[in-house]
Amino acid sequence: MKDLKYLAAFSIPMVAFIGLYLKDYWTFLAPFYAFGIIPILEVIFPLDSKNLTSEEADNQLKKTFFDWLLYLNLPIVYSLVAFGLYQTSTTVLTTFEWVGIILSVGIVLGVNGINVGHELGHRLKTNERFLGKALLLPSLYMHFYIEHNFGHHLHAATPEDPATARYNQPLYSFWITSVSRQYVNAWKIQKTLLNNNNRSFLSFKNDMFWFTVFQTLYLILIVLFFGKLGLLFAVSSAVVGFLLLETVNYIEHYGLLRLKTKSGRYERVKEIHSWNSNHIIGRIVLYELTRHSDHHFKSSKKYQVLDCHEESPQMPFGYPTSMVLALVPPLWFKIMNKRVPREMISA
Repeated sequence: MKDLKYLAAFSIPMVAFIGLYLKDYWTFLAPFYAFGIIPILEVIFPLDSKNLTSEEADNQLKKTFFDWLLYLNLPIVYSLVAFGLYQTSTTVLTTFEWVGIILSVGIVLGVNGINVGHELGHRLKTNERFLGKALLLPSLYMHFYIEHNFGHHLHAATPEDPATARYNQPLYSFWITSVSRQYVNAWKIQKTLLNNNNRSFLSFKNDMFWFTVFQTLYLILIVLFFGKLGLLFAVSSAVVGFLLLETVNYIEHYGLLRLKTKSGRYERVKEIHSWNSNHIIGRIVLYELTRHSDHHFKSSKKYQVLDCHEESPQMPFGYPTSMVLALVPPLWFKIMNKRVPREMISA
């Protein structure tokens, strides 16, 4: 029965569907649930730092149930996007309702789209990586697959990593630097990968080229079937989706830096270079993303067997709550700056 807890990850798209169907003030049900109800539940429920035994972990890895929970997000995400396109292109909506629908779908794109796409993007099977890329498409963030896997995991917690927030860097500044630098880096990484394999830019293996083609075709089809209003909805919800991802990126490594060794190279990525959270509700709805330290320790490790490392810096709140706090920089700095290891600040 404990395995069924991850079904709670579908609660966010469920309330989003309800909001889109009922409209009016209900369109804000998903934002209220994700960043109001869930943070309250995280305070009520106790922390859970328990790790699985080796035997338990081996047993969990044999269950395809956990994989199918991820796969189901593909039809759910695309169905919600289609419903949102239908509502915004065929119904007369108030500005209030437009904002609510865009935020609701954007949150689902970030949580059940990009987050799950991130998990599947680390898998070894080609079909799972394909599903991961497909989940990034509605957020117009397919380049994340390239930059995250071949850039972020190599440079995390260094100034070279766009997805690592500097000490005292406000979230809004981070949005600009991270979004722009990650996109540019993705093209640079793709070029290097092609050169290393003696392939040209027009090679069939140029993922960045295909990502651009697929995302462009996606938007063209939306204009053809749903018009300009559909395009406005699709682009706006995509922006909300990837800014949600970037807010998660912000809190995951905020202020943490790898020190340089005597050789001038950065020390290897350790458990101390990512913020960990054992708040149970956030762990469940985000498929254990909050155990980010162990994810960086071994990126191919599946979400259901991620561990908590005691030496990892611990967040005082869960990820959903922390994302809300990050929106208010002075409050975020007051809470988090004192938790950043002193030696990393002066590095």
